Amino acid sequence: MPLFTRFLRYFVAVAQHGSIRKASDDLGIAASAIDRQLLQGESHLGAALFERLPTGLRLTATGELLLGTAHRWLREQEALEAQIDDLKGLRRGKVDLLLPDALTKGFLPLLVGRLRQSHPGVVLNLVVRDNRDIADLLLSGAADFALMLNPPAVRDLDVRAQATYPLGFVTLPGHPIASAGEARFSASADHPVIVPAPTLALRRQIERLEQETGVRLKAAASADNIEMIKSLVQVGAGIGILSHLDVSAETTAGLLAFTPIVNRQLAPLVLALCVGRSRQLSVAAKLVLSEIERHLAPEAPATR
Repeated sequence: MPLFTRFLRYFVAVAQHGSIRKASDDLGIAASAIDRQLLQGESHLGAALFERLPTGLRLTATGELLLGTAHRWLREQEALEAQIDDLKGLRRGKVDLLLPDALTKGFLPLLVGRLRQSHPGVVLNLVVRDNRDIADLLLSGAADFALMLNPPAVRDLDVRAQATYPLGFVTLPGHPIASAGEARFSASADHPVIVPAPTLALRRQIERLEQETGVRLKAAASADNIEMIKSLVQVGAGIGILSHLDVSAETTAGLLAFTPIVNRQLAPLVLALCVGRSRQLSVAAKLVLSEIERHLAPEAPATR
């Protein structure tokens, strides 16, 4: 039975849907009962929580204030229940993890699968966002922790673990470049290349390599999506230049080969597990955090 009061549960549902009728359908509670609870709450507070408009209900300033407090109470209730479950010897709870699109394949889905087997009571909520937005979202309290690429140097951001992934050529397994353990950037001179579009951060590293070596890539195509670049390489349209993290699943499956580029000035991609310094983690969140810490380092690259 939820500790949250009936009034607050009804209020949050109406705020979410902007409609008593839709909240009624969602909760399975009569609309008249919800309306009655809202009116009693407004009477008790001495302030209106919603503006009644022809198109639905809209939160007043007082309603916005109450909604923020209600969400905080809900999170604290979940944390309390998780701690009580832990005292009982159970492992339960909900964990919010922010991650970039690059991690939708590879080690993380496998790790989630293992967690489901070992701790079925832990629900991992994976939130995929643009890597550039993850640090701000994490520090705003949007998640328990985050995996991010090349994390910014921010005082309130604590890096708990990290792995580095080199930049390299992505080819079909039988390609001449694939037979080498590593290669210089100049190895691309005689091959058509699927070039990352300027919107991808990877493009800036490639441009620096072009300036340093004097080698200009022969573009067969350009794409602003890593999956598209890999797909074009797989059909033989050209070779790609990506990080090992981008192709770890395909190299493991033998669909593509990865050959690191040798260059002292070329910085590897950093994958970091980060938490906000002020974030109080639940028992379930600490459990997932420790599992990712343990599995993150071994993921740093095997290149074949």
